[in-house]
Amino acid sequence: MHLFMLGMAITLAWGVHFIHRDNQPTWTQRLQRSLMGILVPPLLLTITAIAVIWMGPQGKMLGQPTGQLGYGLAWGFCGWALILAGVLILQAVRSLQQIRRYPTQQINGTMVRVLDQPILFCAQIGLWHPELVVTDGFLNTLTPEQQQAVLTHEQAHHYYRDTFWFFWLGWCRRLTPWFPHTKTDWEELLLLRELRADQWAAQRVDPLLLAESLVLMVRHQTITAPAYCAAFSAATPPNRLAERIEALLTDVEPPQAHDWDVWHWIGFVLLPLLTIPFHHYF
Repeated sequence: MHLFMLGMAITLAWGVHFIHRDNQPTWTQRLQRSLMGILVPPLLLTITAIAVIWMGPQGKMLGQPTGQLGYGLAWGFCGWALILAGVLILQAVRSLQQIRRYPTQQINGTMVRVLDQPILFCAQIGLWHPELVVTDGFLNTLTPEQQQAVLTHEQAHHYYRDTFWFFWLGWCRRLTPWFPHTKTDWEELLLLRELRADQWAAQRVDPLLLAESLVLMVRHQTITAPAYCAAFSAATPPNRLAERIEALLTDVEPPQAHDWDVWHWIGFVLLPLLTIPFHHYF
């Protein structure tokens, strides 16, 4: 019976990726769809595995025996999730320790870490309290006005705690990478994260200057950023770059996830816990 529960969880998680795949969704609908695609499948499987572990391998459920196989698979999945989280946290902590060895410099009142590299790069790196990192190429190539525009964008990432939240979203993505649309949903979330930061920055600096800086930074981008790194020009394909620039020039409404949607998803992934009372130990 536990195998049946795990199979149902996988089936439901698979089906989540095909819900609300509209041809022309709004920015907010794209955010809700992508968040659902990244969060719901791994959380649903994790809660189901926890429910199976809680019930144990002995007894019956709805008249059917439970058995050791489903119980072992549940432990295996939870163990893999914990190990993966530990590895990712260790990588993030080591990266932050290395970054804090770089010299600091103040730019227009903002303290940054300076990396001795000729490329153009600017990013928040870390978890809840990230470090702002720039390169010599950034300082030597951009004008002071362009630098301020980029730094304002990065302040938005700090304001929204994007490095922290996307670290855990990245963990969820790695838990279930085999589901359809996972890669697409992740790229969509990265784009929407940058769009939100762009709009936040555009209220404080000239949007045209910000768009100009974006084009210049993307043209020289050579670094692939991890999930705990919010880079101004991170991995931006031409079509997504065009979306960001168009959004800056047209002053669109930034995407938002409504609270009721979050509670709706939480209620859905917690459904496997309702099966626990149906398990009998005799």
